[in-house]
Amino acid sequence: MASKSTQVQVSLGDRSYPIFIGSDEIRNADIARYVSGKKVLIVTNETIVPLYLESLQQQLSDKHVDSVILADGERHKNLETLNLIFDQLIGGHHDRKTTLIALGGGVVGDMTGFAAACYQRGVPFIQIPTTLLAQVDSSVGGKTAVNHAMGKNMIGAFYQPQAVIIDTDTLSTLPDREFYAGLAEVIKYGLIVDADFFQWLENNIDLLLQRDKRALAYAIELSCKSKARIVAEDETEQGIRAILNLGHTFGHAIETFQNYKQWIHGEAVAAGMVMAAELSVVTGDLPEADLQRTKALLQRCSLPVTPPADMTSDDFARLMLRDKKVLDGQLRLVLLKRLGEAWVTDQFSIDHLNQVLTKACAAS
Repeated sequence: MASKSTQVQVSLGDRSYPIFIGSDEIRNADIARYVSGKKVLIVTNETIVPLYLESLQQQLSDKHVDSVILADGERHKNLETLNLIFDQLIGGHHDRKTTLIALGGGVVGDMTGFAAACYQRGVPFIQIPTTLLAQVDSSVGGKTAVNHAMGKNMIGAFYQPQAVIIDTDTLSTLPDREFYAGLAEVIKYGLIVDADFFQWLENNIDLLLQRDKRALAYAIELSCKSKARIVAEDETEQGIRAILNLGHTFGHAIETFQNYKQWIHGEAVAAGMVMAAELSVVTGDLPEADLQRTKALLQRCSLPVTPPADMTSDDFARLMLRDKKVLDGQLRLVLLKRLGEAWVTDQFSIDHLNQVLTKACAAS
């Protein structure tokens, strides 16, 4: 398993950057090394402020540090909230050498990265993710965005950070629901590229649920390595990177239907991955036994395996057509050929898709 502190490299030529994974990394990592200018803007939320803001500010005592504190929650991931970051940047006379630091979960990271991509046409930023989901997924790879009422992450940019600092100690303060939601993204890596990791998760899920530090560090490291390899091969999602969206087309439909106010992202993705696996069984690729293993592992993490009870197959069909993977009016989905092997395809029967949607909604 992983040692106390490890490093994973995201190899993107002159945009390459390290991911540091370890205990107490907010205090131990040389964060100032990745701040080239004299000014910093920390973007965080009201939940994180009393937990970690002061520790981070102490690491940057030789810089001029401003902060902006956002409301917590996916429903605030929009253009209106994004403008609060720009207000602070402009009002504080920040220039092109300012570094933005995202201190928080995926919502904070996505909005900070998008603000950094846009402000004065691009300023540096650093990711310090404090949720499991952000640590293994959204902080790595340079996807930044805000939501629109009609679709999730529809307004954004690819923009890579200078570094990702993963302090595994932050998981000790994470509410159970958020922690379980992060495990959905960890399980995803086993499903799409690493069957051995999926089996390791089956064998060690109790340790993860107990937040065993060694097991968590190992799972985070393997997840980051998988994502780093995929991003290095396909930075802007022209091909293989799209497999990282397993379950997300279904999941984003759930989040949009609920106006980002009920289920959290990992919960929606969990149900979505089951629906993708169901369709993979119907199309004749995935064995039924692998579908049942997938459902069982997600259920052990207290995650939903069916969609919300008030959602219909028509709701899914309508909202899925707004997904970013729709090209020329054709819906593409990430499906499984087997555990550990995913692919992106539009070669599925609409009748089969409707069959899966109807069955899933009836089971809710």
